[in-house]
Amino acid sequence: MPFIFSLSFILFTLDFYIEIREDIMKKTDSYRVDYKEKKSGLIHGSDIYNSRLVQLKENTDDRGSFTEVFQKHWGTVLEPVQWSLVKSESFVFRGMHYHSRHDEYFCLIQGSCFLGLKDIRPDSPTFLQHSLYYLTGHDMCSLIFPKGIVHGWYFPEPSMHLQSVSEAYVDYGKDDNFGCQWNDPDLGIPWPFDFVILSERAKKFGKLKDLPPFNEMV
Repeated sequence: MPFIFSLSFILFTLDFYIEIREDIMKKTDSYRVDYKEKKSGLIHGSDIYNSRLVQLKENTDDRGSFTEVFQKHWGTVLEPVQWSLVKSESFVFRGMHYHSRHDEYFCLIQGSCFLGLKDIRPDSPTFLQHSLYYLTGHDMCSLIFPKGIVHGWYFPEPSMHLQSVSEAYVDYGKDDNFGCQWNDPDLGIPWPFDFVILSERAKKFGKLKDLPPFNEMV
C-alpha cells in the first residue's frame, strides 16, 4: 500500500507539473507572437531622468557582422569599470536590484527580455515614475541608467546580454547590493507574465518601501 500511494502521488505531481508547464509555454508563445514583430523600445511608463536607450547599428557583410556596443562620446552617465556576459534560460527574472553608488548598462545580444526601472531618487524630476522596455536581439539597443534606479529583467526565452557597471562587484557586492520583490505593487510596473524563476537570494527580497532611501546612502 505505501508503494501504491507513493506511485499515485508521484504520477499526480507529474501530471500537475506538466499541466503548469504547458500553461507557461502557451503564455510564453503568446508573448512571442505579440512581440515577434516589435522593435526594442519603451512599451509602458516614461523615460526616466538620465537614462538613455541607444539604438545600435549592426554592420553586416558576407563574413558576419560588427556592432559597436558602447562609446564614451554618447555622453551618458556611465563610466564603465566592469563588463559581464550573462546567459539566461527561459522564464528567468533577474532583480529587482538597487544600488546607490554605480550606474549601469544593459544590452541584449540574443533572445528577448522585458526590462523594468523604478526611479526612487527624491530629487529626480521623474521620482517614483517607472519604465518598462521590451528588448530583442533582432533590434539591438543599449540601455544605460544611473544609480538610485530599481531595476530588473525577465527573459521569456533563452537569451544573452552584456552588462556593465561603474563600480566593480568586488567593491559594491557586500554593502551596496539591495533588492525588492519583482511583483511589488508599489513598483507600478505592468509585467506581462506571472511565473518567474528567481535566485534563492531574490526569493527573500522584501518590499520596495523597505529599501534604504537613496539620499541616505549617497
